[in-house]
Amino acid sequence: MSKTIIYFHGFKSSSESSKAKAFNGLIKTHSRKTQIIVPDIKDNILDSYAQIEDIIKSTKGDIAFVGSSLGGYYALYFAQKNNTKAVLINPAIPPLEGFDIYLGKNENYDTGNKFLITKDDINFLRSLSYKKIKYPENILILVESGDEILDYIKTISYFSGSYISIAYGGDHSFSSFSHKFNQIQLFLDLN
Repeated sequence: MSKTIIYFHGFKSSSESSKAKAFNGLIKTHSRKTQIIVPDIKDNILDSYAQIEDIIKSTKGDIAFVGSSLGGYYALYFAQKNNTKAVLINPAIPPLEGFDIYLGKNENYDTGNKFLITKDDINFLRSLSYKKIKYPENILILVESGDEILDYIKTISYFSGSYISIAYGGDHSFSSFSHKFNQIQLFLDLN
């Protein structure tokens, strides 16, 4: 049976991000039986949730998720909801500490789209979390200690019991990403 990977890019980003394009290329080159979907997640939070639900409903066969930053937050939520595997790259974690700085006007780095983030959006995002991870064995965490946006110590503490790979140094863009593909491929059992 074929496997489908859904890759979620980070906040204010798109399918054109360097990680999304690199991951898409690696899957197409090294995992020929794996389908990959890299959607442009909508900037509007409620619309993005509905969009992801629709993508999942339309996907046949085994599914797994990969996500970066806020995309990792989404990947965790949907992997736990569907009892499937996920790889989270420098993921945002509950309760999304510091996310309130995005209240108000924002602009997507890749598309230039301007959009608003409201308190209701942030409250909704915070509701998409689990007090305790139900299936920690289904989660691979990839973090870099030099992440300037998210605290990797809080991340590894939150994901206690999951598979965790720490690269010392780096940054939020996860500069060692291309070196982690074999680990991702093995964890997700891709052929």
